[in-house]
Formats: sequence, C-alpha cells, structure tokens
Amino acid sequence: MRPSRFTRIVTIERFIMDQEHLHPEATGELSNLLYDIALAAKVINSHVRMAGLADILGAAGPVNVQGEIVQKLDQFANETIKDSLLHAGRVAVVASEEDPEPIAPPADYPIGKYVVLFDPLDGSSNIDVNMSIGSIFAIHRRVTDGRGPGLLRDCLQPGSAQVAAGYVLYGSSTMLVYTTGHGVHGFTYDSTIGEFLLSHPDVRTPAVGACYSVNEGNFPHWSPEVQTLVRRFKGLDERYPAKTARYTGSLVADFHRNLLVGGVFCYPPDAKSPQGKLRLLYECAPLAFICEQAGGYASDGTGPILDIVPTALHQRSPLFVGSVTDVKLAEATIAGRAP
Repeated sequence: MRPSRFTRIVTIERFIMDQEHLHPEATGELSNLLYDIALAAKVINSHVRMAGLADILGAAGPVNVQGEIVQKLDQFANETIKDSLLHAGRVAVVASEEDPEPIAPPADYPIGKYVVLFDPLDGSSNIDVNMSIGSIFAIHRRVTDGRGPGLLRDCLQPGSAQVAAGYVLYGSSTMLVYTTGHGVHGFTYDSTIGEFLLSHPDVRTPAVGACYSVNEGNFPHWSPEVQTLVRRFKGLDERYPAKTARYTGSLVADFHRNLLVGGVFCYPPDAKSPQGKLRLLYECAPLAFICEQAGGYASDGTGPILDIVPTALHQRSPLFVGSVTDVKLAEATIAGRAP
C-alpha cells in the first residue's frame, strides 16, 4: 500500500507570516491589519449564515450618503468593520461607503500609519433573496503628518498607491481574497475550525474570458459605442466570438467568477449615471488592483482605473475589469478604434 500524502494546511495567519518573512523590513503592522479584517469577516459571515433566522433581514430605515436604503445587515457589517479597525492602533483613518465623512480612531486610542477604505457589504439588495454578497477593502499608507489622526487627503489617493486590497465573498462557501502587490491569494473559510485556509494560491486570470457580466436592462441608456461593445460580446458581430452572459447583480460575485475562469465585468456610464455608478475608492480601485495583480486589467473605458486621482470621497466611476484582452477591446470600441 502506498503511503498517504500529507497536504499542508495553511491558515491565513500562517500564510501572512510566511509572506512577511520575505520582507525583512516589514514591521508586522500590515499583517496585523489584515488579521483585523479577517476577524471582521468571520463575524459578518456568522450573521450572514443566520440571516434567515435572526432579525437582520430587511431595511434598517435610514438612507446612506449614496441615497440608498440601508439594509440591517449593511449596518451591522459597517459597524463590525469599523470596530475591528479603529481600536487596534493600526489605522490613522478609515472611510466607508456608508458614512459621509472619514472616521479617525477615538481620542484615547493610538494612531497607526494605514488608511482603510471599504464597502462593508456590496450587493446588499440581494440579502433578502439569499444570493451572494461581499465586502471589499483597500489599504493605503497615510500621506499626512503621522502625529495626529488621518485626514481626507489620506483617503484621496490613486489606486496605484494601494499597499493591499481584497474582498470577502459570502456565498456557497465564504472566501477571502487579497493581494499586497505580490500576487493574489484566496482563502476559504472552514467553519469547523474557525479559520480561513489557503485554497487558491497565486490566482491568475485568463487573458481572454469566456463570459461577460453587465446589466443589459440598461442597454437603451448606453452610448452607441457601449451598445456596440455588448453586441460584440454577444457574438452579433461575426468578427468577434460570442461570450456567455453571466450577471448576478452582485459585484463581488461576478468579479470573483470572472477572476477565476476568465471574463469581463462592465458597469458603463449611462443616461441615468453619466459618471458611472460604482464608487471609485471602495469598489473600482481595490478590485482593479486585485485584477491587475492576477494578470488582468481594469479601465474606466478610457484608461487605467489605477491612474485616476480621486477628488471626492464618494466619487463614482465607470468600470470595465477582467481579462486583459476583453478590457482592451472595451477601450478600443469606446474610443472608436476597434474595427
């Protein structure tokens, strides 16, 4: 009988420590910040799993800064992430899609050197129908004087300045995927031991995707160039092979699928949202950083998302993200360069 092969189980903590040892200059502060986020994800996951049994479905009542109705689970996720980040001494300031202004740590807590921008629960309109939802985060180093709390200027940095970004997908299994600029790695949550375990090391996305994700209900409101692009994705132009339509209305879920199997997610500008609908700092930039670290590309339709210098905390942007060939086709079609 052949001896069984031992498969090393790698927790997210062990993986982050191993990565830290590759950089002797590291202080461990970023590693601990990632642990803080992983802990918040575990807490949110426990409530997502109980959403149908506990009193956390439905609207919480208030409208957020985006003008959207806040769901109860949105509110819980937002407070959970803030509590995890603001009391550990690793952040100078945080900003959430749900809050109108940046938030500094309480006066009696230490100030760290990092800035965290996050969407606490993306796809919250899917909560009540038991579809996949997610959390998205971006991490920057502060750029202002380090002696006091962080300021708005610390939050308004281009995506190219991110030191880490990631997302958590609460679906058939819960996954945390992140990058610190050295590849993309995915961890699946094992509830029996309460740990995120390495399941997807060094994710690489295909250069050409087999599917496209876009809300075609907005087709009449798109520019003629965007309509042409989607027709090409559908194979209605014989010069371009047809792709399969895959769209759930949950950004994290659609992005995750396309990252693993190849594809392009599009949220173009339209007559209702001429500046785009997705938030640059909380959604577009972190997902762009992750995608490009996996060999993909992200654009606002005219150029790289990561090059955009934000001017407002809740700035919106169009987004085309995924397999590099498909996103380049989007840019060329919108610019009128593609045949």
